[in-house]
Amino acid sequence: MRINLVLELLDSPGQLVKALEPISNYGANLVTVIHKRDYKNDNGNVPVQLTIEGEHEDLKSIVSKYGELGFSIIEMDGVVLKEKITTIFFGHIVDQDLRDTMDRINELEGVVIVAFDIKLNGEEKSTALINIEADIGRKQAVFNRIAEIAEEKDLLVINEV
Repeated sequence: MRINLVLELLDSPGQLVKALEPISNYGANLVTVIHKRDYKNDNGNVPVQLTIEGEHEDLKSIVSKYGELGFSIIEMDGVVLKEKITTIFFGHIVDQDLRDTMDRINELEGVVIVAFDIKLNGEEKSTALINIEADIGRKQAVFNRIAEIAEEKDLLVINEV
């Protein structure tokens, strides 16, 4: 059996080797590896496309191991598994408990904030750019949670279209 995966790896020494270890540990074969270092995202991650051959159970174990190692599988056999969501908060973000805002977004199943950039302007209102990675089909749940937080904390929200 053959499986095609696209992983996101941190662009730092040793990450590709770490991603290849489960393949040999489970006795599968690496057919193709394409490491696209020129396509670094905002978080410093790069996509790595792998084609792996092996027994069905071994391939399932490899995919599971990637989750344990913290590697994000963004595509499997041509099916996109993760989507990126970008939103902007404007208002008294820090005064409205920044940690609570992040925790409430991150507590959604299959959702994680991958970057949070804030621009402070003294005592004035601040702007925060939030990059979120979510499982496919979770986008509306993310938008609903963001709207709920914004209304409660009197923040202006600009969501992507």
